[in-house]
Amino acid sequence: MPQPFLSPDAHLNLQVRGLPISATLAINEQCDRLVAAGRPVYRLGLGQSPFPVPLPVVEELKANAHQKSYLPVRGLQALRAAVADYYNRTQELAVRAEDVLVGPGSKELMFILLMVYYGDLVIPTPSWVSYAPQAHIVGRQVHWLPTTPNQWLLTPDALDRFCRKDPTRPRIVILNYPNNPTGCSYSAEQLQTLAEVARRYRLVLLSDEIYGELSFTGRHLSIARFYPEGTIISGGLSKWCGAGGWRLGTFVFPESLGWLLEAMATVASESFTSTSAPIQYAAVRAFRGGLRIERYLWQSRRILRTLGEELRRRLQAAGLTVAPPSGGFYLFPDASPLREQLAVRNIVDSESLCQQLLEDTGVAILPGTVFGRPPEELTARIAYVDFDGSRALAAAEQVAADAELGGDFLETWCGKMLTAVDRMCNWLHGAAMTKGNPSI
Repeated sequence: MPQPFLSPDAHLNLQVRGLPISATLAINEQCDRLVAAGRPVYRLGLGQSPFPVPLPVVEELKANAHQKSYLPVRGLQALRAAVADYYNRTQELAVRAEDVLVGPGSKELMFILLMVYYGDLVIPTPSWVSYAPQAHIVGRQVHWLPTTPNQWLLTPDALDRFCRKDPTRPRIVILNYPNNPTGCSYSAEQLQTLAEVARRYRLVLLSDEIYGELSFTGRHLSIARFYPEGTIISGGLSKWCGAGGWRLGTFVFPESLGWLLEAMATVASESFTSTSAPIQYAAVRAFRGGLRIERYLWQSRRILRTLGEELRRRLQAAGLTVAPPSGGFYLFPDASPLREQLAVRNIVDSESLCQQLLEDTGVAILPGTVFGRPPEELTARIAYVDFDGSRALAAAEQVAADAELGGDFLETWCGKMLTAVDRMCNWLHGAAMTKGNPSI
């Protein structure tokens, strides 16, 4: 066999060598292979909104499909103005259009931020799977901070203890809420005390609020309200607008960090050039909101809240520990109470838990390790999105606004999710009862 022209061990960038594909994308591809092989699969791995893009936004995309010109690097002026107005309207901030940067997904903007800002990355654990790998790729140090065990929230004391060891060191601290992977969020008081610590150490806060509009109360509060001078707000269309594949993200900067925006725009001009023109025109309509979009969001929250509460109830009844979700579409159960029983089947960590669960039941979830948790911990993330969001939204419209959606609604319109979690619970129960392969 001929030798390769170049050896990957010798020529691949050391920051990339050995780095696996993103866990959320890998589990989705694994599910595709199982489906192609004829296996029944429950897709609880990739966190993709189950709901359709709101019709007014789709109509705007159709109307602008002809738009083909390169747009400004920072984004379409009308879109930047709409984003600024959105944050001024919903968060009572003083955002200007020139404070907004548009990119092909918030993920790309985060990567560029880490590239241009020379400082460490500080992440509460558990956290979204791509924060740490992105920092690793660009050669930044990553520090994981502990969170409260009951709701996985970063405390001001934990942040202060970490920062006081080297108080002037440049750092970016990521705060993501409602959180991926836990679904938990912060109160106004908690955000205010975190902001005080951030101000004390002059931290750059990257507030990832991509799930903000899916806060179950409908009253998401940005930490930028309490620390405007040092907070960058990350948002986009993927979660609340059901448009992950459209790839449009936004960063909102305070005027004091305009130099960071300038640096990121320079890198953007030499990398992605500009975000898709038709998508940007459609996004103007999304950020302007209106009654139809507000109704869409209200029903989306209503369904996710009801479903999340029911799934949590079933998981807890099976013996798992699960923090109550406050928004988004994730649960982060901990099977540690069943550790002894699971160990009989050689399930001793989150990796083996998730692999065996998928093999035995077809239920795909992600292990806690990919979210920064210790290998021996029996945590995992459930993305409760495997249902037909279009049909569920239409059905919810037929239920009185002041009525609970209830069990019949979930059985009819989110039944696959209930089945998936029941299969998981039965599998855990069977492992505990039979000390062997459970009958599903």
